[in-house]
Amino acid sequence: MANTSGIRAHMKTVGSISKITGAMQMVASARMHQAQQRAEASLPYADKLREILQEAVSDPSVMAHLDLKKNPLLEKRPVYKTAYIVIGSDKGLAGPYNNNVVKYTSVELRGKEDSPLLAVGKQIRIGLNHWGYHIDKSWTGFSEKPTFEAAEEIADYVESMFIHGEVDEVDIIYTYFKSAMVQIPRTVPILPVQPKAKDSLEVQGEEVWDADDPTDYSTLIFEPEPAEMLSYLARYYLRSQIFTALIQSSACELASRMTAMSTATDNAQNLLGKLQVYYQKVRQASITTEINEIVSGAEALK
Repeated sequence: MANTSGIRAHMKTVGSISKITGAMQMVASARMHQAQQRAEASLPYADKLREILQEAVSDPSVMAHLDLKKNPLLEKRPVYKTAYIVIGSDKGLAGPYNNNVVKYTSVELRGKEDSPLLAVGKQIRIGLNHWGYHIDKSWTGFSEKPTFEAAEEIADYVESMFIHGEVDEVDIIYTYFKSAMVQIPRTVPILPVQPKAKDSLEVQGEEVWDADDPTDYSTLIFEPEPAEMLSYLARYYLRSQIFTALIQSSACELASRMTAMSTATDNAQNLLGKLQVYYQKVRQASITTEINEIVSGAEALK
């Protein structure tokens, strides 16, 4: 039977772990609420920017007079190779967050194993390497608090790949923040800019297309001229889409860590309660044994 000193040491260790996970839960919760506000605030702007650009490239009169050499991000060509930006976390202890992204990515890459992979986050890079994927480029150090400068650095790299013909398409894989308990991995194509041929509607979290397109392109007015405006707008669109994905992923990472630390704290408390019961049983058995020894010794002296 275990001695009481060993059980007390175990209880002390579990208690310390419980305090640490509880503190981590509170920190993740506070940061998650801030990240959630950023994620919710960024979506309308990014969506509107994408909608404006899609409407612009969907206007036949605009595209007919557009020099694609000066607007290479708007060039749509046959897709032979697609680059994937995969966003995860730098730190661990985030529950199944990174593993879910890796599994989702493995499904997306079926039949496209030669696609260039660009990993954002140390843990997602490790996870993809563990599954046998080669990482062409990675960025780390900002998953919890992404900056627009980080999004620009990623955008510059994929923009260069696309312009130089290394890839024909760029998709981004990230986790969409629906609520603190629900995060959904998704794939969003960001290059080339897709024309808005039909109205997109969201039904139960999935994007579907309406049969009729009410957009009257003849009413669109460009100032300055489309050729000048679209070149700048396309580059800014690319950066805003990546930045929005980084912010969404940050909120998901913190929400997942908050949930994981909450579960770990509860488990530690449950284990501590069981250890306390076990300690009392061992202590009682030890006292009973000592009493028996004393009584036996007294009887032997008679």
